[in-house]
Amino acid sequence: MRPPRNRVVAVSGLGIVNPAGTGTTAFWQGLLEPAAPAAVRRVDGFDPARWLTHRQQRTTDRSAQFAVAAADEALRDAGLLAHPDAAPDDPAAHVLDGVDPFALGVALGTGIGGVTTLETQQAVLAERGPRLVSPFTVPMSMPNAPSAALSMRYGARGPATTVTTACAAGADGIAAGARLVAAGTCDVVLAGGADVSLTPTCLAGFTTMRALSPTGVLRPFDRDRDGLAAAEAAAVLVLEPLDRVLARGAVPYVVVAGAASTSDAHHLTAPPPDGSGALECMRRALHDAGLDPADLGHVNAHGTSTQLNDAAEARALRTLLGRSRTPVTSVKGVTGHAFGAAGAVEAVAVALSVRTGLIPPTAGHEHLEDGLDVDVVTEATEWVPAPVLSNSFGFGGHNGCLVLSPA
Repeated sequence: MRPPRNRVVAVSGLGIVNPAGTGTTAFWQGLLEPAAPAAVRRVDGFDPARWLTHRQQRTTDRSAQFAVAAADEALRDAGLLAHPDAAPDDPAAHVLDGVDPFALGVALGTGIGGVTTLETQQAVLAERGPRLVSPFTVPMSMPNAPSAALSMRYGARGPATTVTTACAAGADGIAAGARLVAAGTCDVVLAGGADVSLTPTCLAGFTTMRALSPTGVLRPFDRDRDGLAAAEAAAVLVLEPLDRVLARGAVPYVVVAGAASTSDAHHLTAPPPDGSGALECMRRALHDAGLDPADLGHVNAHGTSTQLNDAAEARALRTLLGRSRTPVTSVKGVTGHAFGAAGAVEAVAVALSVRTGLIPPTAGHEHLEDGLDVDVVTEATEWVPAPVLSNSFGFGGHNGCLVLSPA
């Protein structure tokens, strides 16, 4: 029999590893507090032994380790782990309850993949010779390594896809996963993003291109903004058909109401000044959701705290919203910019915002730049949850937008 199509896609579980906090409770609390200045933001105290055996740790890049940790939390949150208290080295720890392996999929975004492993092994090659390079270098470095790790861990026999659209990859990964569920291809998809690109070479590249904030203070849409903070992170959302979530008595966070992707076709790193590519992506995401701009209750902006990107996004938002004074926030003042994982990190923030009835502040924002007409949220604000537009834009002109709505 043909599987049902056009199913409503719900988010039933959340998992996150981020400098603002690992786990949704710590992460949400972190979003409500000021962040210490830092141009590079790492996840302190991350111990992969909580999720992986010693051998698995040695053959798994940090980005995939983050993905495993986030996925385990998300599945636990969704109530899908058959044995949630099993030890990491117990195969029962990875067994899902009531999920057909061939209807279980993975859709993750990443920026560069296992660049940490690649750069480490390049140093081994230069200093100690080719015979001492790890035989796991290639499989650990591949961009699809996090998706493969989740597929093998949970026995996911459905599609295991990887999206590499720079800083739009996390959002695009969620969109890809939602389409698998909506089309009936999968009943459960682990979707999101994982990115650990804080290697010496990558950071040197960001520094020489003058992208990193010299002060380490992010100020999205602020007149004094001076660059981004590079971060590492992973975030995984469990996607299921809404009726399946409700049938097993779970409480969905949000539904993925719409998604879209466009390209600027303009410049390798800079957006068109009018934000036209981003604007079209936002419009298409709303159209996919069957909504108008006036229906939005909140916009989770890309908001990197860089000069060109914030200006272009603000102009696109004003064109989209017209006279609507929709509150706009960027959580990157706290989370930093996790590149290929950013869209997934922010989807978690949106889901928690809907669940708690609170919009987190745009940390660091004090003075709106003249000419940027957006209503930036500067302190935690209560709201009646409504559809949220979440934006992610990346190098190469990639634009990815999600519409997440209360279930």
